[in-house]
Amino acid sequence: MIGLIGIVVALLVARAFWMMIVNKDFYMSKGEARFERNLPIAVSRGMITDRNGEPLAVSTPVESVWGNPQELFKHQNRWPELAKALNIPFGELQRKLAQKEGKEFLYLKRRINPDEAKRILAHKIPGVASQREYRRYYPQAESIAQVLGFTNVDDKGQEGLELAFESWLKGKPGEKRVIRSRQGDIVESELVKAPEPGKELVLSLDRRVQYLAYKELHDMVVRSGAASGSAVIVDVNSGEVLAMANVPTFNPNATVQKNIDAHRNRAVTDLVEPGSTMKPITVAAGLTAGKITPNTVFSTEGGRIANGPFSITDTHNYGSLTVTGIITKSSNVGSAKIARLLPNDYFYEYVHKMGYGSKPRSGFPGESSGLLPKTSNWDGTTKSTMAYGYGLSATPIQIAMAYAALANGGRLLTPTFVKGGKVESKQVIEPEVAAQVMRMMETVTKPGGTATQAAVLGYKVAGKTGTARMVSETGGYSRKYNAFFAGVVPVDNPRFAMVVVVNDPDTSKGYYGGLISGPVFRSVMEGTLRLMDVPPDDIQTWIAANAKAGHPSVRSPVDAAIPPVAMPRVALPPQSAAAAAATAATAQRALPKPVALGVGGGK
Repeated sequence: MIGLIGIVVALLVARAFWMMIVNKDFYMSKGEARFERNLPIAVSRGMITDRNGEPLAVSTPVESVWGNPQELFKHQNRWPELAKALNIPFGELQRKLAQKEGKEFLYLKRRINPDEAKRILAHKIPGVASQREYRRYYPQAESIAQVLGFTNVDDKGQEGLELAFESWLKGKPGEKRVIRSRQGDIVESELVKAPEPGKELVLSLDRRVQYLAYKELHDMVVRSGAASGSAVIVDVNSGEVLAMANVPTFNPNATVQKNIDAHRNRAVTDLVEPGSTMKPITVAAGLTAGKITPNTVFSTEGGRIANGPFSITDTHNYGSLTVTGIITKSSNVGSAKIARLLPNDYFYEYVHKMGYGSKPRSGFPGESSGLLPKTSNWDGTTKSTMAYGYGLSATPIQIAMAYAALANGGRLLTPTFVKGGKVESKQVIEPEVAAQVMRMMETVTKPGGTATQAAVLGYKVAGKTGTARMVSETGGYSRKYNAFFAGVVPVDNPRFAMVVVVNDPDTSKGYYGGLISGPVFRSVMEGTLRLMDVPPDDIQTWIAANAKAGHPSVRSPVDAAIPPVAMPRVALPPQSAAAAAATAATAQRALPKPVALGVGGGK
């Protein structure tokens, strides 16, 4: 018996020696596999701000509760308690765990308030833990949704600028090695890789101008019974996009998105036939070719001329018009006659170099190049109809950049959404020609023009209306219209180009560009010029208007009282004390502040 016991003891010592000395690494790795884990360290996505540093997209810390199904199956008696803590039906929890049986990880509830996660963990159910994540919030909500886009549940950019700058914004998660007790508590941790937060992105957008553009566009779409609308404002000298609004829109903060069609940034992706906004380009082509001057006279033939088997008509019989008058009255007949003086290849190349038929290269995902048919595909009517904006298509941003080129002395710029972003410039029009066209477009907003409702008191406005029939789904043109206004202000020292497109307004309420889109331009530019401290260039008109209204003491727009317009506030979800302290500064900056808009009271 003593010998037998000695043999057993010897075997036990030998086995212990084998396990603890000879093959210890194998057994240590097995033990560590049960209690040691490498866990990711969540990293905050870079904040997106407007040009003035005001937050447009911020990341707030949240918690995600997860479970180890292998461990949870050992404690099935705690499942009802867990379901109640998670506030989900017991059957739903059973299905989740059954699908992941044998696995080691399962999300139980994602991106919730840290205080809620703490309450769930307080039940100390074996196999249940939480991890830090971040959730994206958009303080401006609907007003800028299509431009910014949004992130998914994993905080990855899905659309808009969130997608375009994903690599810049996302950062690099860290990693830590932890040892857990049998109860799942972390008893030791070691940093393996430090996290690298995402970089901040400063956009060219101004949140105040953006909200103003959205509000005025939204109000007009509602008033006119239109289907949709877009508005773009660009700095004519830098190519920076100051505002880009679309209606209908959506709330990027909502968990569930219902109207997917509203996600589309129509100002960059949707094609429209530009209508009469093409006429200044047709005139510029004729001036450059030396075929016309601003004072060249054309007969409008009673308001109707033949164009192959069709007819080109004007809304009125304007008799004889100078080239300037063709712009002022928006004569289709006069524009077609100018185009007919130009060779096909020359006219095509001139329109193409103005940016039509090519992508603007703004970097925005999904931007369209438009449609500019090559001369080999033209028939006998194409050139004449292109002269007044039919037979080709463009996006609102393309039209805006073409008008910016007319305003800045003939330089076509690549648009940018980044403040101080790299912009390419190409001289496409002679400065003298661009200046002549600007002076002609100035007559459009003066008495006798088609867009007197787009005039901004105290400033000279150069612009052009457009009213184009929409293509029918069955072919040809329908009785629906797109209403345009494209303009530049102030004329003497151009700063901003703006394009407004309202799609399919109710014809019983009016559908002409000057009536529908012109007032949006006026209201937005009134506020933008004041916000940007742009001095007026038409003081005499301002003084005369105020004297007529009985306010002779108001000597300039700077003296006028400006009513405040409050921007909407988006409520952030409740946070724990620690999370609130960590994000208090960002959250305070993220809340929109009241902004002063408008000039005088003559709206």
